Amino acid sequence: MASNKNALIRYKTIDACLRNTMRRWTLDNLIEACSDALYEYEGKDVYVSKRTIQLDIQHMRSDKLGYNAPIEVYDRKFYRYTEENYSIKNIPVTHADVKIMEEAIAVLKQFKDFSLFKEMDGVLQRLEDSVYASQKSKRAIIHLDKNEKLKGLEFIDPIYHAIKEKIAIRITYQSFKAKEPNDKVIHPQLLKEYNNRWFVLGLHKRSHITLALDRIKQILPEENTTFKDLHIDGDHYYKDVIGATVPNSRPQRIQFWVDLKMAPYIITKPFHRSQRLIEETEDGAIFNIFVKINFEVERLLLGYADSIQVLKPEKLRRQIHYKLHNAYKNYQNEEKDNED
Repeated sequence: MASNKNALIRYKTIDACLRNTMRRWTLDNLIEACSDALYEYEGKDVYVSKRTIQLDIQHMRSDKLGYNAPIEVYDRKFYRYTEENYSIKNIPVTHADVKIMEEAIAVLKQFKDFSLFKEMDGVLQRLEDSVYASQKSKRAIIHLDKNEKLKGLEFIDPIYHAIKEKIAIRITYQSFKAKEPNDKVIHPQLLKEYNNRWFVLGLHKRSHITLALDRIKQILPEENTTFKDLHIDGDHYYKDVIGATVPNSRPQRIQFWVDLKMAPYIITKPFHRSQRLIEETEDGAIFNIFVKINFEVERLLLGYADSIQVLKPEKLRRQIHYKLHNAYKNYQNEEKDNED
């Protein structure tokens, strides 16, 4: 659970305590109440220090969160609200808050056609009603790239819930190379989106497997199979790759030259978090990235065609050269056909 969510739970717990005037609240009482609340949400013990609660009270008293809570200490050790009916839940929404929520609603509504977000339709409608979104302009100012016609989007929901509820699933799957679909029992671990395409990372037998949702034909729960949770952290698992496929190999240093026209784009939108500018040349710039070489890396490099040249490693350089040479031959064949 994120630390800011923990803080919100503590604020709400302290607020509930101080609104309960039937008992007197010491700092130790508040620590115990917050620890119990976090245990209820987390399902495990969460250490709450004296200093943490003191800072929470300080934040609640201040204007930083907009609470300005009238918390006082009396008899040198007890805490209470000086205003009888005060609660942080009663804080009015400011005009600035309304504008921020309007913008957030506009962004969230762009996901409404995805199955995972369909349950949000009612929530968004209630938000719009309560926030009284501006009547002057209903158009979204932020537009996110998406493709609602992608196949397999209907499988996001069942896979999401299988991961959440820790249920193994039987997937009927047909890769682009396969003539017939076949069944695979997997233990889903993560949903991954890359380049407007969705994938599920799972455990199949004893190996990691990545399946594209647009190649799935059917999903059924395997309720009699004990789920194996690998506790995969997505940020860590994908840190050395571009895309969704993680090969069983070590990361390699890829060095490439980019021409003057395209270099600024590569600088402002790096291929990978590991990208480094090695040298600026008269005709462009040389970069390094440190990643595992997969299909997506090749696709990315090929996408820049005549603006890029792979320098190292030699095997990847030859592979890119081979594919560009085949592309060139395709155009030559087209020219010959036109001449005929």
